[in-house]
Amino acid sequence: MKVLKDILYRVAIDAVRGSTQVMINKIEFDSRKVERNDVFVAIKGVLSDGHEFISKAIELGALVIVCEHMPDDIIDTVTYVQVTDSHAALAYMADNYYDSPSKELKLVGVTGTNGKTTVTSLLYQLFKKAGYKAGLLSTVKIVVDTQEYKATHTTPDSLTINRYLRAMVDAGVEVCFMEVSSHGIHQKRTEGLAFDGGVFTNLSHDHLDYHKTFAEYRDVKKKFFDELSKDAFALVNIDDKNGSVMVQNTKAKKRTYALKSYADYKAQVLENQLSGLVLKINTNELWTKLIGNFNAYNLLAIYGVAIELGIEELEVLRLISELESVSGRFQYFITDDNITAIVDYAHTPDALKNVIDTINSIRTHNEQLITVVGCGGDRDKAKRPVMGQIASELSTKVVFTSDNPRTEDPKTILDQIEQGVAPENYKKTLVVEDRRQAIKTACQMANSGDVILIAGKGHENYQEVNGVRTDFDDMQIVKEILQQLNN
Repeated sequence: MKVLKDILYRVAIDAVRGSTQVMINKIEFDSRKVERNDVFVAIKGVLSDGHEFISKAIELGALVIVCEHMPDDIIDTVTYVQVTDSHAALAYMADNYYDSPSKELKLVGVTGTNGKTTVTSLLYQLFKKAGYKAGLLSTVKIVVDTQEYKATHTTPDSLTINRYLRAMVDAGVEVCFMEVSSHGIHQKRTEGLAFDGGVFTNLSHDHLDYHKTFAEYRDVKKKFFDELSKDAFALVNIDDKNGSVMVQNTKAKKRTYALKSYADYKAQVLENQLSGLVLKINTNELWTKLIGNFNAYNLLAIYGVAIELGIEELEVLRLISELESVSGRFQYFITDDNITAIVDYAHTPDALKNVIDTINSIRTHNEQLITVVGCGGDRDKAKRPVMGQIASELSTKVVFTSDNPRTEDPKTILDQIEQGVAPENYKKTLVVEDRRQAIKTACQMANSGDVILIAGKGHENYQEVNGVRTDFDDMQIVKEILQQLNN
């Protein structure tokens, strides 16, 4: 139990009705989870407004209501706190409730369109190998030292973030790596956290269903760096033209990385094969199991963070050479008859192009690249024809299929993807709505030496159709089908 006034520390308050000296149980923003003596924070969401559920929260035992506008019916036994911004209030209250756990460990946030999961996951892996107790908050999973939990969002809500950070501190975790999404920044889920460092990977077309314009999307990302303290570091990919924009107003120590430009951390790709990369980082050469120029950037970001956090340079290089690829990120296997199947999360135009370019730089012209790809429903529609154009232009053959249609008609999504296919590429393309059948079709078209790329879902082990999730794992399914065809 904690005193309400202590939980409200740093929250911008417009008005209070009732006492702030009351003892409260916990904080909730989902009215269904409210219990006796809880604080209910009414949040205006994309699909619903928590202010509509204030009465329900009180019925369930809420002792305090935090809201942006006072309800018409005021109950004398309940304390009402009116705030300017419920999202920000929730973030600060969560930080206060859990006694500011982010200040008790080294917290590094990674933001950008592509590479967030790879960079955070590999940093966690590297620091564990270096002997640290480490934490991870990623799209794929949440890890408290060695204990894994399922992730539901790229950047969780403020309460979840602080709850896991407190668990990390209690478990002796020294450093935590966290994906910071544009949604998370915009909805102030990371407000009040004490970041020791921030990383910018790149910026390309994504989430314009939410942010409306690319400039807004960029500026939301930039806000993360604007709020870093002078004691933190800001490490940005300077080969991306938005890298310099990110750090224009930051108080943090500016650091850069690049393959093509002058930077604090510089790398050169010496060899790029299916077996891995040979890189020259600053003046040192190393081999790594990861593949492609996009992973060269990811590894350079990891190298920079590790140096900034105090690991000795040669030790960082040794540890990078031991890193394993992340689930659903250029994950591949080769069959007995020499067909290579690759599963990758590429779900943006830039990510898809990077993956296909990497495959094309490795394969010979005698081998086919057969790409299976779709686009998610209820998401940015503008990228669909662009994805269709990239896949059909750069692949030998393409099977367009469903990704996670969610509540949209799969046929409508596929029609929009096909709009990006140039007339001269029509003959390369097929449309197979059922994803399993699409993967099977690609496998049936493949000959020895060919490469099958299954893009878009990566690590996801489900498919969502009409709001219902069913088991679906791209890697598992392509392995099963190729094995069946081989028997």
